[in-house]
Amino acid sequence: MTNLKIILIIVFGLLLTGCSGVKTLEIFKKEVPRENLNLDKPTPLELENLKWIIITSENAEEVFKKLEEQGIDPVLWGLTDKDFEMLAKNFAQIRNQLTIQMSY
Repeated sequence: MTNLKIILIIVFGLLLTGCSGVKTLEIFKKEVPRENLNLDKPTPLELENLKWIIITSENAEEVFKKLEEQGIDPVLWGLTDKDFEMLAKNFAQIRNQLTIQMSY
């Protein structure tokens, strides 16, 4: 029984003194400046060229006739003047966001 008490005292003593040697971490005590990321710039997009044809009620027949003469099947995809303005604003916001992201 005395041997058990001695072993328990030794184990208890080791447990108490074992944690006293641990250093406190200084993770949040010092402010460290951020390292710059050396990431490669993404390759620029190679977009296809589009040809915009503006069709109004005044020139619709003339535009369709020219397209048919060139063997092009005319397909309409339309925007109102207000929708086109919103599209331009959306693209401006996208360009702005890309510029912000590229500056990081």
